[in-house]
Amino acid sequence: MAVTITLMVVAVLVRILVAMPIAQEEVERSTEDQTMSQATYVAQDIDEAIRARLLMVSSLASALPQNLLTQGDALEAWLGERQRMAPLLDRGLTVLPIDGNGVLADYPPVAARGKLNYRDTEWFQRALGSRGAVLSRPARGRISAEPILIFAAAVRDADGRARAVLAGVARLDASSLLGRVQGHHVGRSGGLLVVAPDDRLFVGASDPAMVFTPLPPAGVNPLHDKAMNGFRGSGITTNAQGVEELSAIASVPTTGWFVVARVPTREAFAVMQSFKRVVLTFGLAFSALLIAIMVLALPRILRPLSTAASAMRDMADGKRELAPLPVQADDEVGQMLEGFNHLVKRLREKEAALEASEARMSYIAHHDSLTGLYNRAMLEDHLQQAIARAARGPAVFALLFIDLDGFKPVNDAHGHDVGDAVLVEVAQRLSAGRRRTDTVARQGGDEFVVLLADLEQGRADAEAIARHYLQVLAEPYLAGEVRVNLSASIGIAIYHGIALSGSQLMSRADTAMYAAKRAGKNQYCIYDEALDSNLARLA
Repeated sequence: MAVTITLMVVAVLVRILVAMPIAQEEVERSTEDQTMSQATYVAQDIDEAIRARLLMVSSLASALPQNLLTQGDALEAWLGERQRMAPLLDRGLTVLPIDGNGVLADYPPVAARGKLNYRDTEWFQRALGSRGAVLSRPARGRISAEPILIFAAAVRDADGRARAVLAGVARLDASSLLGRVQGHHVGRSGGLLVVAPDDRLFVGASDPAMVFTPLPPAGVNPLHDKAMNGFRGSGITTNAQGVEELSAIASVPTTGWFVVARVPTREAFAVMQSFKRVVLTFGLAFSALLIAIMVLALPRILRPLSTAASAMRDMADGKRELAPLPVQADDEVGQMLEGFNHLVKRLREKEAALEASEARMSYIAHHDSLTGLYNRAMLEDHLQQAIARAARGPAVFALLFIDLDGFKPVNDAHGHDVGDAVLVEVAQRLSAGRRRTDTVARQGGDEFVVLLADLEQGRADAEAIARHYLQVLAEPYLAGEVRVNLSASIGIAIYHGIALSGSQLMSRADTAMYAAKRAGKNQYCIYDEALDSNLARLA
C-alpha cells in the first residue's frame, strides 16, 4: 500500500512539474503573439497616416500654380481651398520663400509666422534639396508650443529650380495621428508607447503625461536598449519603474519610430497563474484524498478510482479529448471528479473567451469600425492579390474611388450621429448585390473604394456598375426624422496589363474622381493620362 500511495503522489507531482511548464509556455507564446499583433496594427496605422500627409504635400507642391507665388491673396485663397478639401494638415498650410524669411501666404493666416525665419531649420533645408516631401522631427511649435510635425516639399519650376517651399503642419496628438494612442489600453493596465529613437523622445503614449518626455538612459531597460539598436519583436523585461512587463515592438518605417505594446506580466499571465494554483491545489487535495481512501476503503473504491485516473492520464497525454468525467457516487471519488469537471468547465470558458478576443482583434484589424466594410489595410491586400492575378494571366479589373458630394453640410446641419447613419446606409447600398470576388472598403471620412475583380467586359462592366452606384447613392436617405439627399462622384482606374502598383492605381482613381467633381459632380470619370495635366492646369 505504501508503494501504491508513493506512486500516486509521484504521478500527481509529475503532472504538475512537467505538464504545467508546457502549458505555461503555450499560454505565454499566445499572449506574446496577441500583444505583437496590437503593436503591429498601431504601427501600420501611424505609418499610413504619415505617408498620406507626405503624399498630400508633395501633390500640392506639384500642383501649385507658379504665378500665384507673387499674388499673396490669391495664393492664400488657393491654400484655403485645398485645406478645406483635405484637412489632414489640421494646423494649416504655408508657402515660404526660398530664403526662409517670413511667409508668402498661409492658411489659416497666423500673423506671428511672418516674423519667423525658417532658413536654418533642418526640414526647410532638406525640402529644398529633395524632389519629394520631407518630414520634420517631432517638436513643439515655435508659436503655439503644441506638439507638431511639419510636412514640406519644394515648389519647383519647369526647369526643376526651387521657387518656394510648401509646408503643412499637423498636431502630433491629433486623433488622426497619435491622438488615438492616448487612452488606448493593452489589457486592463497595459498601454502603448510611440518612440522616436533619433530624438530620444516618447512622441506618443497611452498616458498623456509621457508624451515628449525623454527616453530612459541605457541600462535601465534591457529590451528597450535592444529596440534602440534595431530589435523588433517581443520579450519580457523590467521597465524604468521596476515593473516586469511583456513588451512587443513594431516599426513605423516612414518615420524611423517604433511602437511598443506593453502589459505587466502579472496581468498577461494571470490566467496561467490561476490555473497553476488550481491545478496545484487540486493535485495536493487529490493526493491527500487518495491516501485516506487507500487506507480506509481501498478494496471498495480502487476500481472507479483507477478508471478515473486512467481517463485523466489520457487527457493529459492528449490521447483523449478534455471532457467532464461521469460521477457515479456522491463520495470522495465523486467529489474529486466534480472538482475536476468544474476545472474543465472553467478551462473551456477561458479558452472560449480567448478565442472570442482573438476573433474580435482580427475583425478590428481588417474592418472599418463604423460601417463594417473592409479598411485600407484589407483593401491594399486585396488590391495586391488582384495585381498578382492579373500578372499571371489576361485578367482585367477596375478600381472605383467614390466620394460623396455635399456630405460635410450633413454633419454641420444635423450632427455626426445623422452623418454616421448616412455613411452606414451608403456602405449597405455599395455592398448590396456585389459579387463574391469584389471588395468594398471605406477609405476614410466619406470616401469609399470598390475593387471590381475579373471583369469580362472590362471598361463596359466598370461603367455599368458606376452608373448603378450613381443611381442608388442618389436615392434619399432617412436617418430618424431627417431626410438627406446626396450624390456621389466616382473615379475609375482600369488595370489591363500595364504594370502598375496599388498606390498608382489608387492615385489614378482619385485623380479621376476629382475630375468628375470638377465636371459637375454626380457622375463618373475614367482615368486617362490627360487628366493629370488637365487637373494640374485647372488647379
